[in-house]
Amino acid sequence: MPDTSLKEKTAHGLLWGGFSNGLQQLLNLAFGIVLGRLLDSSDYGMVGMLTVFSAIAAALQEGGFISALTNRKQTLHRDYNAVFWFSLLCSLTTYTLLFFAAPLIARFYHTPQLIPLSRLTFLGFVISSLSIAPRAYLFKHLRTRETTLISLFSLTASGIVGITLAACGFAYWGIALQSITFVSVMTLLNFYFSRWRPRLRFDLRPIREMIGFSSKIIVTNLLTILNTNLFSILLGKFYTEREVGNFTQANKWNSMGHTTITGMIVGIAQPVFTRVADDRARQLAVFRKLLRFTAFVSFPAMFGLSLVSEELIVITITAKWLPSAHILRLLCVWGAFIPLINLFSNLLISRGHSSVYMWSTFGLSLVQLVAVCATYPYGLQWMLRTFVLIHIGWLFVWHHFVRQEIGLRLRDMLRDISPYLLLSLLLAAVAHYATQSAGNLYLSMATKILLMASLYALALWRLRSTIFRESLAFARDFLRKRFF
Repeated sequence: MPDTSLKEKTAHGLLWGGFSNGLQQLLNLAFGIVLGRLLDSSDYGMVGMLTVFSAIAAALQEGGFISALTNRKQTLHRDYNAVFWFSLLCSLTTYTLLFFAAPLIARFYHTPQLIPLSRLTFLGFVISSLSIAPRAYLFKHLRTRETTLISLFSLTASGIVGITLAACGFAYWGIALQSITFVSVMTLLNFYFSRWRPRLRFDLRPIREMIGFSSKIIVTNLLTILNTNLFSILLGKFYTEREVGNFTQANKWNSMGHTTITGMIVGIAQPVFTRVADDRARQLAVFRKLLRFTAFVSFPAMFGLSLVSEELIVITITAKWLPSAHILRLLCVWGAFIPLINLFSNLLISRGHSSVYMWSTFGLSLVQLVAVCATYPYGLQWMLRTFVLIHIGWLFVWHHFVRQEIGLRLRDMLRDISPYLLLSLLLAAVAHYATQSAGNLYLSMATKILLMASLYALALWRLRSTIFRESLAFARDFLRKRFF
C-alpha cells in the first residue's frame, strides 16, 4: 500500500474515531447527568460490584479473537465462522457457571439483591458474543464510519431505556437493562453493517491456529480487568455501597475522558501497524507519529478534566456526588497515560508478541495488587496515589519491549511526549491559579476550559508544532469536502 494511501486511511480513521468517540461521550455525558440526578450512589454501587464479573466473562467469550483475526494476513469466511460458534459456546458455558455462582457473589458482598441482578446483568456478555465475528470484520477493514454509527445508535437506544426505567422507579435495574439494551442493539447493527452471516458449519480448525496467540490476549485482558477493578472489589468487600458508588461514578467520568482518546487511537493502531510490520523503519516512523498525536490530545484533555472535576460534578449531577470529584481528580492523571500505554501494547500485538503483552501486564497487575493491599488501610487517597504512580512508571517497561521490537530510543520517546506533557501541566496550573477568585461554578469552569484550550493552541501555533498544524489542515480539508 502506498504511503499516501496508508496516511489517508490513518488520518481518516483517526478523524472518524475522534468524531465517534467524542459523540459517544457526549451522549454518555447527557445520559449520565440525567441518571446521576435520578439515582444515588448506592444504586451505582450495586451494579459496580458486578462490573468485574461481567468484564471477566466478556473477556473470556471474546477470547482475543478480534486481535487474532486482524493479525492474519489472509482471513476467510471459515475463520470468522469458527470464531462465531466458539465465542457463543464459551459465553453460554460461562453464563451457566455464573448463574449458579450468583448466591456466592451475593454472599461475598453481603447483599442478597445481587442474585437476580447478576443473573440479568450477565446475559449481556452472551448477547455480545454474537457480535464478535462481525465486529472483527469491521475492525480489520478499518470500517470506522460504520463503527461510529453502530456506537451512536446503541448508546442512544440504551440511554433512553435507562432513563425511562430510572424515572419509573426501577433504580439499579434501569442501569442493568440499559447495558442489556446497548449490547443487543450493537449486535444487531454489527451484523447489518458487516453483511457477514454465520453458517451452520462447526469447523473449529481455525481456532486451533489462532489459540496460541489469542489465549495470551485472554489472560492479559483478564489481568487488566482485575487490575482496573481492584478498587471496586476491595471497596465492595470492606466498605459500603455508597463508597463503591462514589468510586464507580468518578471512574465512569474518567473512563469517558480517556476512552474518547483511546478509542480513536486503538480503532486504527493495530490494523495500521500490521500493514507496515514488514518494514521496521517505516513502522517506527508510523509509531512515533501516532505517539506524538496521542500525547498532543491526551495530556491537555485529561489534565483539563482533572482541573474542572469539582465544577463538572456539582453542575451536572449535583453536590451529592461531590466526594467522587476528589477521586476523579486523581484518576484523570492516570487516565492521561492510558492512551499512550494502549498504543505501546497495540504495537506489540501487531508484531505477534501477545506473550510479551501478557507478561508485562501480569507484572503490572502483581505490583499493583501488592501495593494496593499494602496501602488500603491508609485510605482511598493513598491507594489512588500509589495506583497512579505505578501505572505512569510502567510506561518505561512498555518502552523497553517496544525498543527491542522497533528500536525506539528512550530519548526519542521522551522527546515525542514531554513537550505536550509539560505544556499541559503548566497551563493547567496557570488556569487553576488564575480562576481562584471566581465564585460562580459555571464561570469558573468555563474560564478554566477556555483559558487552558486557547493558551494550548496559541503555544503550539507559536512553537510551530507539526502535529497541531497537520491536524488543523486535515480537519479543514475534511470539512470542506463534506460540507462545502
